Formats: sequence, structure tokens, C-alpha cells
Amino acid sequence: MEKPINFNYSSTNLLKFIIPSLIGTLLFMTPILYHGEVTIPIAILSNFVLKHLNNLLPAIMTGIICITFLGTIITKLFKPQMILNSKFLNTLFNVSPLWFSSRILGTIFAISTFYKIGPEWIWSENTGGLLLNDLLPILFAVFLFAGMFIPLLLDFGLLEFFGALLTKIMRPIFTLPGRSSIDCIASWLGDGTIGVLLTSKQYEDGYYTKREAAVIGTTFSAVSITFSLVVISQVNLGHMFVPFYLTILLAGITAAMITPRIPPLSKKPDTYFNNVKKDDSEAIPKNYSSFKWGLEKAVEKASKNDNPMNFIKQGVQNILDMWLGVAPVVMAMGTLALVFAEYTPIFKWLGLPFIPLLKLLQVPEAKEASQTLVVGFADMFLPSVIGTSIKSELTRFVIACVSVTQLIYMSEVGGLLLGSKIPVSIKDLIIIFIERTLITLPIIVFMAHIIF
Repeated sequence: MEKPINFNYSSTNLLKFIIPSLIGTLLFMTPILYHGEVTIPIAILSNFVLKHLNNLLPAIMTGIICITFLGTIITKLFKPQMILNSKFLNTLFNVSPLWFSSRILGTIFAISTFYKIGPEWIWSENTGGLLLNDLLPILFAVFLFAGMFIPLLLDFGLLEFFGALLTKIMRPIFTLPGRSSIDCIASWLGDGTIGVLLTSKQYEDGYYTKREAAVIGTTFSAVSITFSLVVISQVNLGHMFVPFYLTILLAGITAAMITPRIPPLSKKPDTYFNNVKKDDSEAIPKNYSSFKWGLEKAVEKASKNDNPMNFIKQGVQNILDMWLGVAPVVMAMGTLALVFAEYTPIFKWLGLPFIPLLKLLQVPEAKEASQTLVVGFADMFLPSVIGTSIKSELTRFVIACVSVTQLIYMSEVGGLLLGSKIPVSIKDLIIIFIERTLITLPIIVFMAHIIF
């Protein structure tokens, strides 16, 4: 009989796993009722900052974007050793020409919007104004707390524990490691941006391959329960939230099973960031249950974290990485996408091929609904805004559901993915957006015909 592997751990190390993991779970994944709404503690902290700094945040975000631009210019022109010799600063400021150009564009758009100078199509409230005054302040607040506290989920064994526990579910169904279940839950209960941040950090640390990171970032960065409620309320169907959310879950899980198995996601290589792989096998040895092996791995991981200063340093670097690295890309890509949506007929044209499909599926007001299926690529809230003018409740229900399950929005998750290290291109995002739309639409329409 094979002798079991023995890990001898102290009660101190066990508590090192349990206490930070419980705090992280409470902050990121525990739904609570607050002022009549279901939310999570991280969102409450973020909203507190938003409420008290709201008038200052557009100026702060403009400053952050300008700092990124200046830091990149200085690095490119003068190559200061202080930056080049620091792994963190070098990664932050020594970027490729593509990201450099997006930082230039983001800075121009931010300054133009803040001071309302230049063409109005850049800074209007439906384009640059929406990004700088509405979305970027939210990202500032979310990144402030998510960046500081996300090491509680990453560094104290919680992912190792759930990795062993859920690998038999996640691998065969979604082609992913068990630990990715935490990314999904954090997105679902918190925000898609938290899911992208979590996935990006895991990928950079060598826990996910390029394929796995791309799949998780584009498939599990789900819209939060809270924002889903905002969407269904926008189309005047707030009383139907339960069937609406059950429909989203059914369509979303189906898309999560299919899209990783078809290009472009299936073509991503199973190689690691900088070819550095963490030795983190989720294979469970003989004589070990999933629970016991997960606990052993979790305690082993937690026992290595005995310096509180490392926790603080990691948190601060996470915050700066997201503020400085992501904000300019979101401003650049999001503004461009919204300009196309607002001032050109391109999304109406792109929606034309969906008219026969919607008619085939017997969706009323198919022509009016068609452009909403494409305009969500610019911003997830645009379909429900356009959809309010549609009379059919069934069609409005379909529009709301599809807009939530598409996931790839350039004004938020799409921009964040492009700004992160996760290996997806703008072409990948367009294809995945179309795939998700074609997969989820028939399921949503089928459910809508049953409900209505």
C-alpha cells in the first residue's frame, strides 16, 4: 500500500490560512443587504469613496493618466536606471509602441474631456464624458480596495484549497483549473473588473497559461448581480429580476462551455507568462481526499506569508499597476468605441445581419432590436438605453439578457483586458463578442418565449 504524503503543519499556520481567507471571502464574495440592495463589502467601501470624492475623481483620474504618459515618455527618451532596474516600474512604464500610442491617445482624450476643449465628439457626456466622469471614478474606487485586499484571496491558500476541491468540475466542463472558480465568483458577486484584476495577477504569477488566462478573462469576468439589476430596471422590467437572472445563468454557463473549445480561445498556447510556471499541481495524490489535499496545499502556501510589509507592498503595487496601467487604455479604447456608437451609423450597419436571425427566432421589432446586439461592444449599458424605446416586453427582456451575457465591453472589461497582461487582442475580443452573442441569443429567446 502506497504511503500517504505527510505535511505537518502547526495550528499557527492553519490560522494563517483560515483568517486571511475568511476576511478575503467576506470582502469579495459575501453578499449582504445594504440600504435595500444586495452587494458585497468591497463595493460598499468603493461607493463610500465615490460618494465623498466624486467631484474630485475626474481631476484625479486625469492626473493619473498624465503621470502614466509622462513616466512612459521619460522612460523611452532618457532610460533612467531607477526605472529600468526596478522590475515593477520597468513593466509599468517601458511598454510596447502599441501601448505607448494608447497612452498618448488616452491622455489627449482625458485632457480634452476634463477641460472641454477640442471637438465635442471627444468630450460629450455620451463619449469621453461618460468614461472620465462616470466609469473611471468607479474604477479608481474599485481598484483602491480590490488592489489592496486582493492578496487575501491570492496569497493565503484560498485558491489552492478551491483548486483541489473543484478541479474535477472546472477541468472537464470549462477546460480550466479549479482555482479559476474563485475568479468567477468574485466577478459574479462583485464586479467584472475584479475578475480581470484577479485573473491578470494569477497569470503574471505563473498559475494560468495564456489560454487559461484568456478564457477566464473573456468568459468569467461576469457582470455583477448589482449591475444586472440596474440593466433590467432600465428596460422597465425590474419586477422580472429572478427569471431574468436565471436566464443569464443558463446562457452564460452554456457560452462558458462552448467558447473555450472554439477559436480564437482554443488556439491560444498553453504556455506561461515569461515561461515561468508555478509548481502548483492540482492532481490529487492517492490516499488523499480533495478536501485534505486542498487543505495541505493551502496551509503550505499560507505558511510562506509571514511578513505583513510584503502584504502592504503587494497591495500598493496592485493599486498603482491598475491605476497607471489600465486607466489610459480604458480612456483611449472606451472613448473611441463610444464615438463610433454615438456619431456614426456603424453599429446600425453591423446590426443588419441580425435582423433575419431575430425574425427567424420570432422576436418582435427585430429591426429596432438588431443594433442593440452590436452596440454592446462599445458599452454594456447602451443596449438597454436604446431598448427602452421598444414596445415589446419580450424584446426588451431579450436585449437586457444579451447585453449582460456578451461580457466584452470596450468601455470596461474589454478595455481592462487590453490594458492587462492577459494575451488577447482587439481582433480576439471582436470575434469572442460575436461568438457569445450567437451562442446566448437563441437560448435567451427560447427562455423569453416560455416566460412571456
